Amino acid sequence: MIEQSSPSAAVRAEAGPIAKALAGLAALAVAMGIGRFAFTPILPMMLQDAGLSIASGGLLASANYVGYLLGALSAMVVKIRPEHAIRGGLLAIAAVTFAMGWPLPFSAWLVLRMLAGVASAWVLISVSAWCMESLARYRRPFLNSLVFAGVGTGIATAGLMCLSLISVDAHSPQAWVSMGLLSLAVTLVVWRFFRTSSTVASAKAGQGRYRWNADAVRLVLCYGVFGFGYIIPATFLPVMAKNALQGSALFGWSWPVFGMAAALSTLCVAFLVGRMGNRRVWQVSHFVMAAGVVLPVLLPGLLSVFVAALCVGGTFMVITLAALQEGKRIAGSSATVLIAAMTSAFAAGQIIGPLTVSAGSGNGSFSSALVIAAVLLAGSALMLGRGQHK
Repeated sequence: MIEQSSPSAAVRAEAGPIAKALAGLAALAVAMGIGRFAFTPILPMMLQDAGLSIASGGLLASANYVGYLLGALSAMVVKIRPEHAIRGGLLAIAAVTFAMGWPLPFSAWLVLRMLAGVASAWVLISVSAWCMESLARYRRPFLNSLVFAGVGTGIATAGLMCLSLISVDAHSPQAWVSMGLLSLAVTLVVWRFFRTSSTVASAKAGQGRYRWNADAVRLVLCYGVFGFGYIIPATFLPVMAKNALQGSALFGWSWPVFGMAAALSTLCVAFLVGRMGNRRVWQVSHFVMAAGVVLPVLLPGLLSVFVAALCVGGTFMVITLAALQEGKRIAGSSATVLIAAMTSAFAAGQIIGPLTVSAGSGNGSFSSALVIAAVLLAGSALMLGRGQHK
Protein backbone atom coordinates (compact mmCIF):
# COMPACT_ATOMS: atom_id res chain seq x y z
CA MET A 1 0.00 0.00 0.00
CA ILE A 2 1.28 3.45 -0.91
CA GLU A 3 1.35 5.78 2.06
CA GLN A 4 -0.18 9.17 1.34
CA SER A 5 1.06 12.26 3.12
CA SER A 6 -1.20 15.09 4.23
CA PRO A 7 -1.29 18.32 2.20
CA SER A 8 0.36 20.24 5.05
CA ALA A 9 3.17 17.69 5.25
CA ALA A 10 3.67 17.96 1.52
CA VAL A 11 3.94 21.73 1.74
CA ARG A 12 6.49 21.51 4.54
CA ALA A 13 8.48 19.00 2.52
CA GLU A 14 8.42 21.05 -0.67
CA ALA A 15 8.87 24.55 0.70
CA GLY A 16 12.55 25.36 1.11
CA PRO A 17 13.97 28.52 2.68
CA ILE A 18 13.98 30.49 -0.57
CA ALA A 19 10.37 29.54 -1.33
CA LYS A 20 9.31 30.59 2.16
CA ALA A 21 11.17 33.87 1.86
CA LEU A 22 9.55 34.57 -1.49
CA ALA A 23 6.13 33.86 0.02
CA GLY A 24 6.90 36.42 2.72
CA LEU A 25 8.10 38.84 0.04
CA ALA A 26 4.82 38.43 -1.85
CA ALA A 27 2.74 38.94 1.30
CA LEU A 28 4.57 42.19 2.12
CA ALA A 29 4.24 43.30 -1.51
CA VAL A 30 0.47 43.10 -1.16
CA ALA A 31 0.34 44.51 2.37
CA MET A 32 2.57 47.51 1.73
CA GLY A 33 2.68 47.99 -2.03
CA ILE A 34 -1.12 47.81 -2.32
CA GLY A 35 -2.69 47.95 1.16
CA ARG A 36 -0.59 50.93 2.20
CA PHE A 37 0.79 52.62 -0.91
CA ALA A 38 -1.37 51.81 -3.95
CA PHE A 39 -3.10 55.10 -3.14
CA THR A 40 0.06 57.03 -4.03
CA PRO A 41 0.26 56.21 -7.79
CA ILE A 42 -3.55 56.25 -8.08
CA LEU A 43 -3.87 59.68 -6.44
CA PRO A 44 -3.01 61.67 -9.61
CA MET A 45 -5.74 59.73 -11.41
CA MET A 46 -8.24 60.49 -8.64
CA LEU A 47 -7.33 64.18 -8.72
CA GLN A 48 -8.20 64.18 -12.40
CA ASP A 49 -11.26 61.93 -12.70
CA ALA A 50 -12.75 61.72 -9.19
CA GLY A 51 -12.75 65.42 -8.33
CA LEU A 52 -10.43 64.87 -5.38
CA SER A 53 -8.39 67.76 -3.97
CA ILE A 54 -4.90 67.66 -2.48
CA ALA A 55 -6.40 68.34 0.95
CA SER A 56 -8.88 65.45 0.57
CA GLY A 57 -6.05 63.25 -0.63
CA GLY A 58 -4.14 64.07 2.53
CA LEU A 59 -7.15 63.04 4.61
CA LEU A 60 -7.44 59.71 2.79
CA ALA A 61 -3.74 59.08 3.31
CA SER A 62 -3.99 59.92 7.00
CA ALA A 63 -7.01 57.61 7.38
CA ASN A 64 -4.85 54.76 6.11
CA TYR A 65 -2.10 55.65 8.57
CA VAL A 66 -4.58 55.91 11.44
CA GLY A 67 -5.64 52.40 10.50
CA TYR A 68 -2.01 51.31 10.53
CA LEU A 69 -1.60 52.70 14.05
CA LEU A 70 -4.77 50.95 15.22
CA GLY A 71 -3.60 47.73 13.59
CA ALA A 72 -0.19 47.92 15.25
CA LEU A 73 -1.71 48.60 18.67
CA SER A 74 -4.34 45.86 18.32
CA ALA A 75 -1.69 43.36 17.22
CA MET A 76 0.02 43.89 20.57
CA VAL A 77 -3.16 42.97 22.44
CA VAL A 78 -4.91 40.34 20.32
CA LYS A 79 -3.13 36.99 20.34
CA ILE A 80 -3.45 35.13 17.04
CA ARG A 81 -1.16 32.84 15.10
CA PRO A 82 0.89 34.78 12.51
CA GLU A 83 -0.23 32.46 9.72
CA HIS A 84 -3.90 33.16 10.43
CA ALA A 85 -3.32 36.90 10.67
CA ILE A 86 -1.44 36.93 7.36
CA ARG A 87 -4.19 35.06 5.53
CA GLY A 88 -6.98 37.17 7.00
CA GLY A 89 -5.09 40.42 6.42
CA LEU A 90 -4.36 39.61 2.78
CA LEU A 91 -8.00 38.75 2.09
CA ALA A 92 -9.11 41.98 3.79
CA ILE A 93 -6.69 44.06 1.69
CA ALA A 94 -7.99 42.48 -1.52
CA ALA A 95 -11.60 43.18 -0.51
CA VAL A 96 -11.24 46.80 0.58
CA THR A 97 -8.97 47.66 -2.36
CA PHE A 98 -11.50 46.23 -4.80
CA ALA A 99 -14.28 48.20 -3.05
CA MET A 100 -12.41 51.48 -3.62
CA GLY A 101 -13.30 51.10 -7.30
CA TRP A 102 -17.02 51.40 -6.64
CA PRO A 103 -18.87 54.76 -6.74
CA LEU A 104 -18.95 55.44 -3.01
CA PRO A 105 -19.08 58.65 -0.94
CA PHE A 106 -15.89 60.16 0.42
CA SER A 107 -16.75 59.01 3.94
CA ALA A 108 -16.81 55.39 2.73
CA TRP A 109 -13.41 55.88 1.09
CA LEU A 110 -12.07 57.06 4.45
CA VAL A 111 -13.33 53.90 6.16
CA LEU A 112 -11.95 51.64 3.42
CA ARG A 113 -8.51 53.25 3.55
CA MET A 114 -8.50 52.96 7.33
CA LEU A 115 -9.39 49.25 7.14
CA ALA A 116 -6.62 48.74 4.59
CA GLY A 117 -4.20 50.31 7.06
CA VAL A 118 -5.34 47.99 9.87
CA ALA A 119 -4.94 44.92 7.65
CA SER A 120 -1.54 45.99 6.31
CA ALA A 121 -0.22 46.46 9.86
CA TRP A 122 -1.39 43.00 10.84
CA VAL A 123 0.27 41.43 7.80
CA LEU A 124 3.53 43.33 8.29
CA ILE A 125 3.80 42.45 11.98
CA SER A 126 2.72 38.85 11.41
CA VAL A 127 5.09 38.30 8.48
CA SER A 128 7.91 39.59 10.71
CA ALA A 129 6.95 37.10 13.43
CA TRP A 130 6.51 34.31 10.90
CA CYS A 131 9.96 35.00 9.45
CA MET A 132 11.60 34.81 12.85
CA GLU A 133 9.88 31.48 13.50
CA SER A 134 10.17 29.88 10.06
CA LEU A 135 13.46 31.26 8.71
CA ALA A 136 15.63 31.77 11.80
CA ARG A 137 16.76 28.14 11.89
CA TYR A 138 18.43 28.52 8.49
CA ARG A 139 20.86 31.14 9.89
CA ARG A 140 20.92 33.07 6.62
CA PRO A 141 20.38 36.84 7.19
CA PHE A 142 19.86 37.33 3.46
CA LEU A 143 16.51 35.53 3.75
CA ASN A 144 15.10 38.27 5.99
CA SER A 145 16.38 40.93 3.60
CA LEU A 146 14.69 39.07 0.75
CA VAL A 147 11.38 39.03 2.62
CA PHE A 148 11.48 42.76 3.36
CA ALA A 149 12.41 43.54 -0.24
CA GLY A 150 8.73 42.77 -0.78
CA VAL A 151 7.84 46.29 0.37
CA GLY A 152 9.75 47.93 -2.47
CA THR A 153 8.73 45.21 -4.92
CA GLY A 154 5.07 45.87 -4.19
CA ILE A 155 5.52 49.62 -4.53
CA ALA A 156 7.29 49.24 -7.89
CA THR A 157 4.67 46.78 -9.15
CA ALA A 158 1.79 49.06 -8.21
CA GLY A 159 3.52 51.97 -9.91
CA LEU A 160 4.14 50.03 -13.11
CA MET A 161 0.54 48.81 -13.15
CA CYS A 162 -0.70 52.39 -12.89
CA LEU A 163 1.64 53.41 -15.70
CA SER A 164 0.11 50.70 -17.90
CA LEU A 165 -3.42 51.76 -17.00
CA ILE A 166 -2.67 55.43 -17.71
CA SER A 167 -1.28 54.47 -21.12
CA VAL A 168 -4.67 53.01 -22.09
CA ASP A 169 -6.61 55.97 -20.63
CA ALA A 170 -8.01 53.96 -17.70
CA HIS A 171 -9.52 55.84 -14.77
CA SER A 172 -8.98 55.47 -11.04
CA PRO A 173 -11.89 53.01 -10.47
CA GLN A 174 -10.30 50.59 -12.94
CA ALA A 175 -6.97 51.02 -11.14
CA TRP A 176 -8.48 50.16 -7.75
CA VAL A 177 -10.31 47.12 -9.12
CA SER A 178 -7.13 45.92 -10.86
CA MET A 179 -5.14 46.29 -7.64
CA GLY A 180 -7.80 44.36 -5.74
CA LEU A 181 -7.74 41.52 -8.24
CA LEU A 182 -3.94 41.43 -8.18
CA SER A 183 -4.02 41.26 -4.36
CA LEU A 184 -6.42 38.33 -4.49
CA ALA A 185 -4.35 36.50 -7.10
CA VAL A 186 -1.15 36.83 -5.07
CA THR A 187 -2.99 35.77 -1.91
CA LEU A 188 -4.17 32.57 -3.59
CA VAL A 189 -0.64 31.80 -4.80
CA VAL A 190 0.99 32.14 -1.37
CA TRP A 191 -1.92 30.82 0.70
CA ARG A 192 -0.46 27.31 1.11
CA PHE A 193 2.77 28.61 2.63
CA PHE A 194 1.01 30.15 5.62
CA ARG A 195 -0.23 27.04 7.36
CA THR A 196 -0.10 26.74 11.13
CA SER A 197 3.25 25.25 12.06
CA SER A 198 3.80 22.69 14.77
CA THR A 199 5.95 25.07 16.80
CA VAL A 200 4.27 27.75 18.85
CA ALA A 201 6.18 30.87 19.73
CA SER A 202 5.98 32.01 23.31
CA ALA A 203 3.47 34.83 23.65
CA LYS A 204 5.24 36.11 26.73
CA ALA A 205 8.67 36.39 25.17
CA GLY A 206 10.21 39.81 25.56
CA GLN A 207 7.37 41.30 27.62
CA GLY A 208 9.48 42.10 30.65
CA ARG A 209 9.33 45.47 32.35
CA TYR A 210 11.47 47.98 30.49
CA ARG A 211 13.46 50.71 32.22
CA TRP A 212 13.41 53.81 30.04
CA ASN A 213 16.48 55.96 29.57
CA ALA A 214 17.48 58.96 27.47
CA ASP A 215 18.77 56.85 24.59
CA ALA A 216 15.54 54.86 24.35
CA VAL A 217 13.50 58.08 24.25
CA ARG A 218 15.88 59.37 21.57
CA LEU A 219 15.18 56.34 19.40
CA VAL A 220 11.42 56.75 19.77
CA LEU A 221 11.54 60.44 18.84
CA CYS A 222 13.85 59.90 15.86
CA TYR A 223 11.75 57.04 14.54
CA GLY A 224 8.67 59.23 14.81
CA VAL A 225 10.44 61.97 12.82
CA PHE A 226 11.32 59.34 10.21
CA GLY A 227 7.63 58.47 9.88
CA PHE A 228 6.77 62.14 9.38
CA GLY A 229 9.62 62.85 6.97
CA TYR A 230 9.33 59.98 4.54
CA ILE A 231 5.55 59.84 4.32
CA ILE A 232 5.14 63.18 2.54
CA PRO A 233 7.03 62.14 -0.62
CA ALA A 234 5.77 58.57 -0.15
CA THR A 235 2.22 59.90 -0.46
CA PHE A 236 2.54 62.75 -2.93
CA LEU A 237 5.60 61.96 -5.07
CA PRO A 238 3.67 61.18 -8.30
CA VAL A 239 1.61 64.35 -7.85
CA MET A 240 4.81 66.36 -7.42
CA ALA A 241 6.24 64.72 -10.55
CA LYS A 242 3.07 65.42 -12.52
CA ASN A 243 3.18 69.08 -11.50
CA ALA A 244 6.84 69.28 -12.56
CA LEU A 245 6.10 67.66 -15.93
CA GLN A 246 2.89 69.64 -16.48
CA GLY A 247 0.87 66.77 -17.86
CA SER A 248 3.41 64.41 -19.44
CA ALA A 249 2.77 60.72 -18.71
CA LEU A 250 6.44 60.32 -17.69
CA PHE A 251 5.49 61.47 -14.19
CA GLY A 252 4.26 57.93 -13.48
CA TRP A 253 7.80 56.58 -13.47
CA SER A 254 8.59 58.36 -10.21
CA TRP A 255 6.78 55.75 -8.11
CA PRO A 256 8.34 52.64 -9.71
CA VAL A 257 11.75 54.30 -9.24
CA PHE A 258 10.90 54.82 -5.56
CA GLY A 259 9.89 51.18 -5.18
CA MET A 260 12.86 49.73 -7.03
CA ALA A 261 15.24 51.83 -4.91
CA ALA A 262 13.51 50.51 -1.78
CA ALA A 263 13.70 46.88 -2.91
CA LEU A 264 17.35 46.98 -3.94
CA SER A 265 18.50 48.93 -0.88
CA THR A 266 16.84 46.39 1.43
CA LEU A 267 19.15 43.70 0.06
CA CYS A 268 22.16 45.82 1.11
CA VAL A 269 21.17 46.37 4.75
CA ALA A 270 23.07 43.39 6.18
CA PHE A 271 26.28 44.52 4.47
CA LEU A 272 25.90 48.17 5.53
CA VAL A 273 25.14 47.31 9.15
CA GLY A 274 28.08 44.93 9.26
CA ARG A 275 30.42 47.70 8.13
CA MET A 276 28.94 50.73 9.94
CA GLY A 277 26.65 49.52 12.73
CA ASN A 278 22.89 50.09 13.07
CA ARG A 279 23.09 53.57 14.56
CA ARG A 280 25.49 54.98 11.98
CA VAL A 281 23.49 53.53 9.08
CA TRP A 282 20.34 55.06 10.54
CA GLN A 283 21.99 58.45 11.04
CA VAL A 284 23.49 58.66 7.53
CA SER A 285 20.19 57.53 6.00
CA HIS A 286 18.36 60.39 7.74
CA PHE A 287 20.77 62.90 6.19
CA VAL A 288 20.33 61.35 2.73
CA MET A 289 16.56 61.34 3.10
CA ALA A 290 16.55 64.97 4.28
CA ALA A 291 18.52 65.97 1.18
CA GLY A 292 16.11 64.13 -1.07
CA VAL A 293 13.06 65.63 0.61
CA VAL A 294 14.23 69.25 0.32
CA LEU A 295 15.77 69.02 -3.17
CA PRO A 296 12.49 69.60 -5.10
CA VAL A 297 12.04 72.81 -3.10
CA LEU A 298 15.56 74.12 -3.73
CA LEU A 299 15.74 73.04 -7.39
CA PRO A 300 12.21 72.63 -8.74
CA GLY A 301 11.97 70.32 -11.74
CA LEU A 302 11.55 66.75 -12.87
CA LEU A 303 15.17 65.72 -12.21
CA SER A 304 14.92 66.83 -8.57
CA VAL A 305 11.73 64.81 -8.11
CA PHE A 306 13.38 61.66 -9.44
CA VAL A 307 16.48 62.21 -7.30
CA ALA A 308 14.13 62.59 -4.34
CA ALA A 309 12.51 59.27 -5.30
CA LEU A 310 15.94 57.61 -5.21
CA CYS A 311 17.02 59.26 -1.94
CA VAL A 312 13.79 58.58 -0.05
CA GLY A 313 13.00 55.22 -1.64
CA GLY A 314 16.58 54.08 -1.16
CA THR A 315 16.64 54.86 2.55
CA PHE A 316 13.21 54.27 4.05
CA MET A 317 13.52 50.47 4.29
CA VAL A 318 17.19 50.76 5.29
CA ILE A 319 16.13 53.00 8.19
CA THR A 320 13.29 50.64 9.11
CA LEU A 321 15.54 47.60 9.42
CA ALA A 322 18.50 49.39 11.02
CA ALA A 323 16.30 51.22 13.54
CA LEU A 324 14.40 48.13 14.65
CA GLN A 325 17.66 46.20 15.00
CA GLU A 326 19.08 49.07 17.07
CA GLY A 327 16.00 48.99 19.28
CA LYS A 328 16.51 45.27 19.84
CA ARG A 329 20.19 45.87 20.59
CA ILE A 330 19.75 48.43 23.34
CA ALA A 331 16.58 46.95 24.91
CA GLY A 332 17.68 43.33 25.04
CA SER A 333 15.01 40.96 26.32
CA SER A 334 12.53 43.85 26.73
CA ALA A 335 12.80 44.91 23.09
CA THR A 336 9.06 44.39 22.49
CA VAL A 337 8.21 47.40 24.65
CA LEU A 338 10.69 49.73 22.98
CA ILE A 339 9.86 48.59 19.44
CA ALA A 340 6.14 49.00 20.14
CA ALA A 341 6.78 52.58 21.27
CA MET A 342 8.94 53.25 18.20
CA THR A 343 6.25 51.82 15.91
CA SER A 344 3.57 53.95 17.56
CA ALA A 345 5.69 57.11 17.15
CA PHE A 346 6.33 56.17 13.52
CA ALA A 347 2.60 55.72 12.90
CA ALA A 348 1.84 59.06 14.56
CA GLY A 349 4.40 60.76 12.30
CA GLN A 350 2.76 59.21 9.26
CA ILE A 351 -0.61 60.57 10.31
CA ILE A 352 0.69 64.09 10.92
CA GLY A 353 2.64 64.27 7.63
CA PRO A 354 -0.27 64.25 5.16
CA LEU A 355 -2.28 66.51 7.48
CA THR A 356 0.57 69.04 7.33
CA VAL A 357 0.31 68.95 3.54
CA SER A 358 -3.49 69.34 3.72
CA ALA A 359 -3.14 72.35 6.03
CA GLY A 360 -0.65 74.07 3.73
CA SER A 361 -2.03 73.07 0.34
CA GLY A 362 -4.08 76.20 -0.28
CA ASN A 363 -1.65 77.33 -2.99
CA GLY A 364 -1.12 73.79 -4.31
CA SER A 365 2.49 73.73 -3.07
CA PHE A 366 4.24 71.06 -1.01
CA SER A 367 7.21 73.31 -0.21
CA SER A 368 6.44 74.19 3.40
CA ALA A 369 5.74 70.58 4.42
CA LEU A 370 8.88 69.34 2.65
CA VAL A 371 11.09 71.95 4.31
CA ILE A 372 9.71 71.09 7.75
CA ALA A 373 10.31 67.39 7.07
CA ALA A 374 13.89 67.97 5.89
CA VAL A 375 14.77 70.10 8.93
CA LEU A 376 13.33 67.52 11.34
CA LEU A 377 15.14 64.67 9.59
CA ALA A 378 18.48 66.47 9.72
CA GLY A 379 17.94 67.43 13.36
CA SER A 380 17.05 63.87 14.31
CA ALA A 381 20.20 62.62 12.55
CA LEU A 382 22.23 64.89 14.82
CA MET A 383 20.31 63.52 17.82
CA LEU A 384 21.19 59.97 16.83
CA GLY A 385 24.87 60.94 16.84
CA ARG A 386 24.62 61.72 20.56
CA GLY A 387 23.46 58.22 21.51
CA GLN A 388 25.18 54.94 22.07
CA HIS A 389 27.22 53.66 19.14
CA LYS A 390 28.26 50.34 17.81
